[in-house]
Amino acid sequence: MKAAVLGAGSWGTTFAQVLCDAGTDTVLYARKPQLAKAIAGLHENPDYLPGVALTPALDATSDPAEALDGADLVAFAVPAQSLRSNLLEWVPLLPRGALLVSLMKGIELGSRLRMSEVIAEVTGPELAGPAAERIAVVAGPNLAGEIVRREFTASVVACVASEGALVLQGACHTPYFRPYTNTDVTGCELGGAVKNVIAIAVGIAVAMGLGDNTRATLITRGLAEIARLGSALGAQTQTFAGLAGMGDLVATCSSPLSRNRTFGEYLGRA
Repeated sequence: MKAAVLGAGSWGTTFAQVLCDAGTDTVLYARKPQLAKAIAGLHENPDYLPGVALTPALDATSDPAEALDGADLVAFAVPAQSLRSNLLEWVPLLPRGALLVSLMKGIELGSRLRMSEVIAEVTGPELAGPAAERIAVVAGPNLAGEIVRREFTASVVACVASEGALVLQGACHTPYFRPYTNTDVTGCELGGAVKNVIAIAVGIAVAMGLGDNTRATLITRGLAEIARLGSALGAQTQTFAGLAGMGDLVATCSSPLSRNRTFGEYLGRA
């Protein structure tokens, strides 16, 4: 199997390394030519993961056509609000029948679509096969700074077609990265997006000097609200009790590596 990861930020680079470590031939696309050269030649991402040695097996390019050539799996790791514009450029290059994977956690402004829905809407008329069955997502506690150093973690790979989830699981399963399959794409994506709001609230509480009781209240009651919202939008309630719900929420609300919690702390000090 060959994979292409489009987006060389911290998570895109990290997931590309996970794929390589799982034995999947992977090419990482970086928008900046100098960054692609650093990753391919120096085995380091100086812009997003400075000082971290990447696997020499990871190749990188600034040419999206080169990255996508012959790819069986295409993972998108760009900012959520730029996904649509990027996809419009990449659609003519996407291999027909490839499994399309969202690594993003967000909701598109205006349309209020989840990332898998944006992918389906933009690529549906162009690529073969029912859109939902060839689109998968990666969810769960995925703090790139830990995973890139090969610290142990578990994740969720979801696709409405169990076959797609199994393909993705096989492509990224390593001794330190254990992916569990799920068919509840809606729940996995909502858990990953909405937990960011709770993490910001926790960061604000930390900045205000509030203690563990407050943080525990925000996390647990936040999880209850996320589950209710997810249920109303068609997700399976049990999804939020697992890695894509509680697991992701706890990591994001507790870790100093979390951008949303950090943003909340800055906001609380303002």
